[in-house]
Amino acid sequence: MEKIKAIEIALNNELRERDFYLKQSEKSADPLGKKMFATIAQEEEEHYEYLKELHQKLQKAGKWPDDISAVIKETNVKQVLDELVDKVHYKSTATADDKEALRIAINFEKSAYQFYTELIKQSDQPNEKALFEQLAALEMEHMTSLEETLLYFEDPADWFAQHEKPTLDG
Repeated sequence: MEKIKAIEIALNNELRERDFYLKQSEKSADPLGKKMFATIAQEEEEHYEYLKELHQKLQKAGKWPDDISAVIKETNVKQVLDELVDKVHYKSTATADDKEALRIAINFEKSAYQFYTELIKQSDQPNEKALFEQLAALEMEHMTSLEETLLYFEDPADWFAQHEKPTLDG
């Protein structure tokens, strides 16, 4: 796939996902859902801005730019779930709509991961490959955090059993 075309597809995907997450953040009445969606929306915006700069440089130079960093800000989504469920008073108020939005979001992130993984295979320059590897890793992290959130919403006891690893005393 032509590099400029691939970046244009990525730009469109990042915007579409950002808009989805912003909308879901506004709709959700659950604090965890609100924060998770808002955090990912912000990160998708960061990805978009980075890719926009890359796209402009690609168009101008006609080749992969040497002066663009292959480092993108790391994700904070793992912390969102951990911080909220650590609060003793937190109890999920997730609705069926929240859960469905998470399922849709998981599919978005899975598709993005697959897209960037394919671009890694097509990359012939180390900086290009490193960028797509990082984007794929970030999308995988989003997907995993969304899956964890869905598990928590569907079965908090199971989520705690898997993550808190309770032990039997006595």
